[in-house]
Amino acid sequence: MVTTRRASAPHPRSTDGPRVVLVGPPGAGKSTVGAALATRLGAELHDTDAAIEAAQGRSISDIFVDDGEPVFRALERAEVARALAEHTGVVAVGGGAVMDPATEAALDGHTVVFLDVAIADASKRIGFDRSRPLLSVNPRASWVAMMNARRATYERVATLRVDTAGRTPEDVVDEIVARLEATGGPDA
Repeated sequence: MVTTRRASAPHPRSTDGPRVVLVGPPGAGKSTVGAALATRLGAELHDTDAAIEAAQGRSISDIFVDDGEPVFRALERAEVARALAEHTGVVAVGGGAVMDPATEAALDGHTVVFLDVAIADASKRIGFDRSRPLLSVNPRASWVAMMNARRATYERVATLRVDTAGRTPEDVVDEIVARLEATGGPDA
């Protein structure tokens, strides 16, 4: 299901910056759907988590353990700002990025798709493994608490909301593209 935050068309997009920005919790499918959406749009995917890992030469989990969450969030804030300014394809941002006020403000004016997911589907996709630093203790309860804390922000920044529960990445991409085309969204 695709819903919109507003009855009007998605945010107008400047000629610079990404065509679509994907947000949502861990397990929503941002990286997987992002890759499929980028292919469909003939664009490139920029995954901010992957970019941080590549630049730092270590996993996000290692950054959390070695340097702490504030250091990771500063790296994330800078990477999202860079991606929004320089990337022209699809951008998938880390699940917690939108909780930073500067990042939330930077998303204004972009077409942002909130990939929503229920805990049952998220747990199947990510298995609540220990590589997710904010989900390492009691992962199911941590995920629910995290989602409860973030949902309003995801909804506030989103132009479109897409429920990914029980759906293939291709089905989700079909819905996103159809909705963007129907509203004259980014390069429809």
